[in-house]
Amino acid sequence: MRRFTWFNTISLTLGFAFLYIPILILVIYSFNASKLVTVWAGFSTQWYGELLRNEAFLDAAWVTLKVAVISSTIATVLGTMAAFVLVRSGRFFGRTLFSGMIYAPLVMPEVITGLSLLLLFIAIGLERGVFTIVLAHATFSMCYVSVVVSSRMASFDESLEEAAYDLGCTGWDAFKSVTLPIIAPAVISGWLLAFTLSLDDLVIASFTSGPSSTTLPIKIYSSVRLGVSPEINALSTIIIGLVTVGVLVASVTSKRAIALQRQQERNAAG
Repeated sequence: MRRFTWFNTISLTLGFAFLYIPILILVIYSFNASKLVTVWAGFSTQWYGELLRNEAFLDAAWVTLKVAVISSTIATVLGTMAAFVLVRSGRFFGRTLFSGMIYAPLVMPEVITGLSLLLLFIAIGLERGVFTIVLAHATFSMCYVSVVVSSRMASFDESLEEAAYDLGCTGWDAFKSVTLPIIAPAVISGWLLAFTLSLDDLVIASFTSGPSSTTLPIKIYSSVRLGVSPEINALSTIIIGLVTVGVLVASVTSKRAIALQRQQERNAAG
């Protein structure tokens, strides 16, 4: 085992400090009583109250949450189906083109993706709003789900499904009772990744959103251009808290799913 040297300790300390000290400062100044975000004037929670009374931010947050949940769910379903085709279907005509189209958004600049979707929506006469943002986010996040699920499917033991077929299960029953519980950690991870990408997206949403469908990143960006307000610090702190809770819940869920998978594998082996 390699020793944990002073160089490694210092490198990790500086790396984590670079990542998390700005976040810590943001959280601290969200409780600042002063309107000036760079001047500490005492502890106060007034900006959280102001945030809850700010209808513009609340409407943008609701739009963002709605878009993220719907688009990540669509992306998870389509990405999982694409992963099954890529892993289980073997070689078929057009496989290279199909896989290239699935993985293209991974390397495509967001500006190009947003502009192309904007031109598409204009060409077909589709009014921009929540629906177009959902379509756009599901389009570019589906490939991330496909990559995550494909990596799990590549190491999947197909003999478990065969055992289910031997016991009289149909294709759907085998998928629901055997395959899905085993790949559940990858599916959950893909959904969370798609949700995070949608929640954080600014560029593509700015191309595909309409006047009545402003997302939270767009609203924050527009507000920051006029100056950082303490309400933005409070909003960012709430988002950090929600993300932290989500990560903890996902970690616990993944551990339970992995434990269930190992138990099923032991049962099948026995």
